[in-house]
Amino acid sequence: MKKFLILITLLLPVLAMAQTESRSVRKGNRAFRREKFSDADIEYRRGLNVDTTSARAAYNLANALYREQSYDEAAKYMDQARRHIPEILHPKLQQEMAHHSAYNAGDIALQKKDYQKAVQAFMEALVVNPDDMDAKENYLYARKMLQNQQQGGGGENQNQDQQQNQDQQQNQDQQQNQDQQDNQDKQDQDKPDQNQEQQQQPQEQEISPQQAQQMLQAIQAKEKDTQDKVKKEKAAALRSRQKEKNW
Repeated sequence: MKKFLILITLLLPVLAMAQTESRSVRKGNRAFRREKFSDADIEYRRGLNVDTTSARAAYNLANALYREQSYDEAAKYMDQARRHIPEILHPKLQQEMAHHSAYNAGDIALQKKDYQKAVQAFMEALVVNPDDMDAKENYLYARKMLQNQQQGGGGENQNQDQQQNQDQQQNQDQQQNQDQQDNQDKQDQDKPDQNQEQQQQPQEQEISPQQAQQMLQAIQAKEKDTQDKVKKEKAAALRSRQKEKNW
């Protein structure tokens, strides 16, 4: 009986600590669902202060930090969560969190342009769940970006530089064409009116080479706007794929 009472006494602080950690995590989850990520951040940190080995508090905190675009800290706490996942007793929960945390670690690495870590993380996610198509797509993308980076291509940075150079050249061409058009308009204004009767007759308006060039550039600019919109939508879709299930 005495041993039993001693055991109960020793367990009471542990149970109280677990309840405090769970309460903070649940409050954080409610804030996260309302997209109040800074409030969720605070609650998850409270849970971790109570139990530094809590995989779910660290995992949820990493997700909140990701949404706050604090990618370095997000990577830190996602790694912390992954270290403590093996301590989870329920096998199914352990497997699910291992898959989600590996995927999200890869997603965070993509945001940081750490393509080596992204490739490794998505590969680990696929080991746990080979049927995850999002993980396959992101793995292939990360591997391609890593190859570009290793070959000195610079990946996305090179593409951005090329696009900037193209935009700069296009702007210069547009300015030159505009100057030519302004000169032409000035010359037309300085000419006296000739053959008013002929001007009053309806006739087809011919398009000058300068106007044709301007129309072509306007079409190209529209295409560029469309491409930029598609790129932004792809980036938003990539972020939306993050495994945000909180425990």
